[in-house]
Amino acid sequence: MSLDFVDYPDREMLFLSLADRIAGQLAQHLRVNDAASLCVPGGTTPAPLYDYLSGSEIDWPRITVMLNDERWVDGEHLRSNGRLLRRHLLKDKAAAAPYVDLYTGDPAPGDAVPALCEAIAPHLPLTVLLLGMGTDMHTASLFPAASETVLALAPDAPPVMAVTSLKDDPRITLTASALKGAINTHLLITGADKREALERARNLDPTEAPIKAFLGDITVHWAE
Repeated sequence: MSLDFVDYPDREMLFLSLADRIAGQLAQHLRVNDAASLCVPGGTTPAPLYDYLSGSEIDWPRITVMLNDERWVDGEHLRSNGRLLRRHLLKDKAAAAPYVDLYTGDPAPGDAVPALCEAIAPHLPLTVLLLGMGTDMHTASLFPAASETVLALAPDAPPVMAVTSLKDDPRITLTASALKGAINTHLLITGADKREALERARNLDPTEAPIKAFLGDITVHWAE
């Protein structure tokens, strides 16, 4: 197990290089497999990466895309991760990719868990997993302050869990059991504050710094 840290001269080089690397890993997987899967974070940081990746010349109809997590809001809500994904990744050539929408329209995220577990299962292990991280060292919707995080980090957790203990919107998240099995794992962070947070996380327990659970075989991509 090893953590590979790649320091880029600027964000544009990071986004271009990482888009090329993800596309290459997906294409390589498809040479010997019928299908591939790509799991990505929401938020504004990776949007330029998605713009580049959406034009990649790969066999998108064979690549199922899904988010790491989603807020339980309508797909056109400004806080919806799916809204960002549709505007930046699921366009151009990548518009042909099958998409597993984590927001199902059910009254509460817990109501959607059984169907989502069933929908995601055929796409595990994930071919390429891209994670993000907050300065609080959360990743996906695995937060240090969330009571669900201990359960979501357990090896026997279902692949999807509802997160309702936070003060903001209820959420749905993939759990460690789904995320840690990925064939290729990348972490995208920018800025000095997140680099410092990552260094702190390496010395903490995953319940205090959930990103720590994924710092095994991973490539970290950073630019100021």
